[in-house]
Amino acid sequence: MRLMKKAALSLALTACGSTLGAATPPIPNVYTPGPAARGTTGVALPLGKCVNLANMLEAPNEGNWGRRFQDEDATRIRQAGFATVRLPVRFSGHALSGPPYTIDTAFMARVRHVVDANLAAGLNVIIDMHNYDELFTNPDGHKARFAGLWRQVAAEFRGAPANVWFELINEPHNALTDANLLAVLTPALAAVREANPTRPVIIGGQNYSGVDSLATLPFPDDPNIVPTFHYYDPFDFTHQGAPFITPILPTGRQFGTAADNVQLDSALAKVRSFMARTGRVPFAGEYGAYDRIPLDQRVAYYRTISAAFASIGIQSCAWGYSNTFRLWIDGSGWIVPLRDSIATTTTVQ
Repeated sequence: MRLMKKAALSLALTACGSTLGAATPPIPNVYTPGPAARGTTGVALPLGKCVNLANMLEAPNEGNWGRRFQDEDATRIRQAGFATVRLPVRFSGHALSGPPYTIDTAFMARVRHVVDANLAAGLNVIIDMHNYDELFTNPDGHKARFAGLWRQVAAEFRGAPANVWFELINEPHNALTDANLLAVLTPALAAVREANPTRPVIIGGQNYSGVDSLATLPFPDDPNIVPTFHYYDPFDFTHQGAPFITPILPTGRQFGTAADNVQLDSALAKVRSFMARTGRVPFAGEYGAYDRIPLDQRVAYYRTISAAFASIGIQSCAWGYSNTFRLWIDGSGWIVPLRDSIATTTTVQ
């Protein structure tokens, strides 16, 4: 299912150099997308080509971190060949702190509007609870509120089409680890199941859902659970120069070194091992590179990462759309080489 060809002997070329003594640029591996993997346990999602609606509804307030969602975004995303959007939402920032943890009605209506606009354009939608920071620092103290928030979201989307999927929490980290994840997720999942008994529900693991989290990711006793992971390696490439990283990483790092290639092949091996061990098919819910990185390097990264996971049958969702890590620029349109570099599996589940 996976066909990988090493691009010309990068190590040998780097060692030899040119006759002028200039260093040879890194050369990423080349991967060929294959058919979607099929699991033997649980469900898999027919994502197809997917993009995150980044830095919109997961900001403290929509518009704080870039521009707001516009209805025409959904149409242009669908026309560009995408099949799915992942919608990060900061429900926790728009709800009462105490029982019954009521979510602001205007905010819930806004989420509903964005979901409906994307459905109308023919897109699948992942509703992802994002940036619930208090849950990561005090999981036990926020477990009941977390479940209360999901009870409301699940009730709101009780009658939504089957291609609306729920992601319980984005990137568990800090005090929320794979060791205590089930204790926190189980009440929230039960709240979802009150109104949506069979809707697919996505879970990711500890340490920001890095690929290593798959090794210890626990699963609730529920047949409609979908695992996910995120991939931003090598981090010193993908986040170089980003002002939201402390300290700011030096710029000029190129992608595709021998170490980068080994790291990516190791990640693919970890995903294959997870699938063999569990029978479940995960997806990469986020990957991407900061948009101030030179375009040719971003193109190489998005092409390589999306094709690499597609080569083992895994679908992926690029970060992001029109804000940070952007693929679309207002007034200019799609960054076409970047948009067209994104690969997915040759079939869907």
